[in-house]
Amino acid sequence: MQKITSFFWHCSGADMELLKKCPTESSKYVGIGATIFFTGLFAALSGAYALYTVFDSILASIVFGLVWGLMIFNLDRYIVSSMRKEGRFGRELTLAIPRILLAVIISIVIAKPLELKVFDKEIQPELIVMEQEAYARQEQELRSRFEPSLDSLKSAVQALKTEILIKTQKRDELVRIAQEEADGTGGSRRRNLGPIYKVKKANADAAEQELLQLTMANQKRIEALESTIAKTDSNMAAQLNALEKSKINGMAARMEALSRITTNSDAVTWAHWFIILLFVAIETAPVFVKLISSKGPYDNLLKIVEHGFVAKEIEETAQTNAHTKERTMNLPQHEKNYVGNSLDAELSS
Repeated sequence: MQKITSFFWHCSGADMELLKKCPTESSKYVGIGATIFFTGLFAALSGAYALYTVFDSILASIVFGLVWGLMIFNLDRYIVSSMRKEGRFGRELTLAIPRILLAVIISIVIAKPLELKVFDKEIQPELIVMEQEAYARQEQELRSRFEPSLDSLKSAVQALKTEILIKTQKRDELVRIAQEEADGTGGSRRRNLGPIYKVKKANADAAEQELLQLTMANQKRIEALESTIAKTDSNMAAQLNALEKSKINGMAARMEALSRITTNSDAVTWAHWFIILLFVAIETAPVFVKLISSKGPYDNLLKIVEHGFVAKEIEETAQTNAHTKERTMNLPQHEKNYVGNSLDAELSS
């Protein structure tokens, strides 16, 4: 038990020799040290998972997680250990604000990868939807490259067929008129094969000949265009078959999926904020404990020790200055004045 206590004391950044003299402060610094330790542990897990989603390497993620966790642990330890209790809450709060802001930023960075892991089951279906959307966009982009050309070719084929159809209708109309003239059901209403019929029959034959020529010419053009259409269709189909559904599973994609889920679900939104606030509370807890706790025996001892170092520094500086004045007694007056002024300025500072 003593080893665990000493370990958490060390994690808190406190002077262990001074803490041993203050048994009433033991539990407070054990709690602070434990919070800092577990924050570093969460940071290690968070960093390892974040790197694993990027590189899919267990070894690299473990190494990075340990380095990241140690860095956050050391930073938290420094933030807490650098705070001093002076018994003046306003001043202490002013000095603590930058530390609190830094702790909030760290907590958000730590929370995000762990939050992605917590919502992993909800994120996976959304990733599949995102993959399908990405594939649909790629397919649409590919089709948009071919469809204008295909539409133009098909329009040209349809125009040629329409031209043949119009010519056929005109020929059929002339044949009908000639036939009606021959049987007396139309035209002059005389049933004979006279000159009027011959004229109409000649018109029908000319239309037939024109239709035959037009059909032969257009058919060749239609066959060429349809061959081009078939090749374009085949090329587009080959490229569509070559498209692969890209696997979306990276860190950014997971964050995007979580953002979409959060937007569409109030429950996930509340859970998201609860997780963020939980980590903010954990990360800022040591700072607030130091801030709101009263000045204790450990703080008094620490102040005495630090004051002792300051006093010793002043004493040694004064002794050095005295020796320097003795050595300068034999110097010319203007040099004595210069050295004396320099020493007085240093002492006053």
